[in-house]
Amino acid sequence: MSRLSMRAILGDITLQDTDAIVNAANTSLLGGGGVDGAIHRAAGKGLLDECRKLGGCPAGEARITGAYNLRCRYVIHTPGPVYRGGSFGEEAILKSSYVNSMNLVMRHSLRSVSFPAISTGVYAYPKAEACDIAIETVAGFILENNYDVEVYFVLFDRESYGLYLDKLKSVV
Repeated sequence: MSRLSMRAILGDITLQDTDAIVNAANTSLLGGGGVDGAIHRAAGKGLLDECRKLGGCPAGEARITGAYNLRCRYVIHTPGPVYRGGSFGEEAILKSSYVNSMNLVMRHSLRSVSFPAISTGVYAYPKAEACDIAIETVAGFILENNYDVEVYFVLFDRESYGLYLDKLKSVV
């Protein structure tokens, strides 16, 4: 039986040395603002060149690339949903982003992964709801697949960090 090893960290996801970091990407995979822009800037031109070859990625799906100048080995790119009030399938898309990212983690036999708070920046997903979805979905994946992996939720702001700490206390 796998154990749940999930932690919240207040910090910069580009500095994580886990096997993979997850990029809250846009569907073009060609960089943007927030976490996406920070990852592309820190990784360097090689990441953009590899992402160009992928031809984009629909919201809720995930793609994996090398990490280039980052400390991790891989970057998993997943576009989350743009929040439009909650009645346009946003929850299902956000869950898919986490499940499909975890599928890549397992398929590549990775032992550690760092996630940002997907879709909570410019995509405006409510932070508390997104936190619940992230932690419940990842925990469910780990338990259903009996997969041992260390998961870090790397949060950039104190509000999100507090939400993840509180939620993790009730799950782990």
